[in-house]
Amino acid sequence: MTGLSVRNVSYAYGEKRALDDVSFHVPQGAFCALLGPNGAGKSTLFSLLTRLFTTAQGVIEVAGFDISKQPRQALAQIGVVFQQPTLDLDLTVHRNLSYFAALHGLAGRDAEMRISAALDRLDMAERAAERTRDLNGGHRRRLEIARSLIHSPSVLLLDEPTVGLDAAARKAITQHVHALSQQDGLTVLWATHLTDEIEPDDHVAILHRGKLLKQELCSDLTSGQPLQHVFLSMTGATA
Repeated sequence: MTGLSVRNVSYAYGEKRALDDVSFHVPQGAFCALLGPNGAGKSTLFSLLTRLFTTAQGVIEVAGFDISKQPRQALAQIGVVFQQPTLDLDLTVHRNLSYFAALHGLAGRDAEMRISAALDRLDMAERAAERTRDLNGGHRRRLEIARSLIHSPSVLLLDEPTVGLDAAARKAITQHVHALSQQDGLTVLWATHLTDEIEPDDHVAILHRGKLLKQELCSDLTSGQPLQHVFLSMTGATA
């Protein structure tokens, strides 16, 4: 099975159960919003998907590779943008990307071609020589997404990627990542608590208090109602 598959995954911090028998599937080339309020378990799930944490409870498959049995192959298929920035601010845009390419064993003409392609995808080519510290928050996020594409992953994971960005930057980032899914066939898992980042044709997986409440197409889930209303109703939150 291609894409991203999570089956019966659980995880606990001591007595606290952060994830409880979570199962969902993101088909190859689909954009899936992992929607949940703060504390729902989204970041814990991302830690399992990137093997920062491990669990014996459940199965995670990335592009058909079991992450516990074939971790190297599975992780090679993943590009990830964490909630907290991880760029070297004193390096230029290009140097950040070339350093990351080298970590993946890429060099020379191959690395340069991949860097150019990634910058072009995110409309960042004209900023290649700029120091990362001088970029605004939106362009730093674009750089992190470009970096995540250098090794040609098939699955892109983004954990609350628009936190701290203004409305215009948020919109630009969401549009860029939707385009990566629609035009390049990337499987995308986008963790968020913001319903306005989700489009009607997106898959939505609603996570609340460690449990997956629902997964289906946004348009099917809402049946013409605002997604925010459905989300708040399902999670028992207030606007």
